[in-house]
Amino acid sequence: MIVLVHGVPETGALWDGVRARLDEDAVALWLPGFGCPRPDGFGATMDEYAAWLAGELSGFDEPIDLVGHDWGALLTYRMATAHGRLLRSWVADVAGGIHPDYVWHDVARVWQTPGDGEALIAQMVEGAEGTAAPIYEGYGVPAEDARRLASWMDQTMGSCILDLYRSAVPNPAVHWMDVWGPTTAPGLVLSPTEEPFASGKTDAQVAELLGAKHQVLEGVGHWWPLQAPDMAADVLAKFHASVR
Repeated sequence: MIVLVHGVPETGALWDGVRARLDEDAVALWLPGFGCPRPDGFGATMDEYAAWLAGELSGFDEPIDLVGHDWGALLTYRMATAHGRLLRSWVADVAGGIHPDYVWHDVARVWQTPGDGEALIAQMVEGAEGTAAPIYEGYGVPAEDARRLASWMDQTMGSCILDLYRSAVPNPAVHWMDVWGPTTAPGLVLSPTEEPFASGKTDAQVAELLGAKHQVLEGVGHWWPLQAPDMAADVLAKFHASVR
């Protein structure tokens, strides 16, 4: 079973195009508060999302091939290192984001700043498609997908984003490197050549540390599942075939 996990500011619908092109069963999980309700009492911290994901994965009764993008990728690295028994294999991008030297990008630092973060979220919610969609197009997202991506933002998602990013200071590695090392399940780190939020060099270092394969995705950026779903499905199919 392929299990796909999205990132920020996204929903499980990020994977629709990829899932349609896969020849086997695949389920896309929706992070709590992202296009779905935020449970009462859920603090939306990185550790709470990790615990939630481990619980979701424990509910499957067949081997899991986990695939994560953006924050879904950071959670995938946590599953692979701290909960490897749950996985048959894993694939993730933005490995630079879990590197101990990682410095959060500009937007993340605004979200992490009280007051400024709330103001930016309000702007994103109010502007939605009108202002955000052109920004996503500038990152190479096709126009229709850019509008969909922008439309997913709401106040619930925004509140979760603020809590999530504020729990990850100064970076995720500070919190999660306690269990780092080669993973028991085989893994693959993906590095889009046009990725603006991480470095291919640190991606390769993290892949080596985790004992994973490293593959460069030519000509695509951060939102490669939307930009190139055919490529994405092909990469996943070939990797999964190689580890089964």
